[in-house]
Amino acid sequence: MKLNAKNFSWIRTKPNVCWLALCLGAFQLVILPCAPGAPNTPTAWAYVDPTTGAAMATRVLEGFDPPAQKWSAGHRGVDLALSIGSDVRAAGDGEVYFVGKVAGKPVVSIAHADGVRTTYQPVFGHVAKGDKVREGQIIGRLAPPVDGKPGLHWGALIDGPEKTYIDPLSLLDAPVIRLKPVDGP
Repeated sequence: MKLNAKNFSWIRTKPNVCWLALCLGAFQLVILPCAPGAPNTPTAWAYVDPTTGAAMATRVLEGFDPPAQKWSAGHRGVDLALSIGSDVRAAGDGEVYFVGKVAGKPVVSIAHADGVRTTYQPVFGHVAKGDKVREGQIIGRLAPPVDGKPGLHWGALIDGPEKTYIDPLSLLDAPVIRLKPVDGP
């Protein structure tokens, strides 16, 4: 079917239908996500950068690179710049899910009420399994790298039967980009 003005002539003859469709679309976008019983999904404002406690990521050393298949190689998180011995903070409110070693690396993992589980490594944990933590609370200190990669590896997954890894940076506010004028201050 070729698109031309004739294909859309019904819009001019039925303006009430157009307004109804527009109003329903706006209702779905604005009202329904806030309604009681709306599904719990991660929200950008619910988490902070675990290296600083800020709402936006600071310095990312390596980004999220999910594998094509769950069992394939990939980078299931992001690496954030942080010095050995520096404080690591909980990215959001939750309950400590795991503290210990995985493949020789010290790890802390936190389960959040929205179904997201965040993982921090290599981190010497200052918390215990079952502890309740608050957003920005210090949960440990960055350990020396085990695999030669510097900084904090921060991972996130949607917990459940599928255990879907997500980009943890998607839990944060988007960065604000400001351009400086060439001739100005």
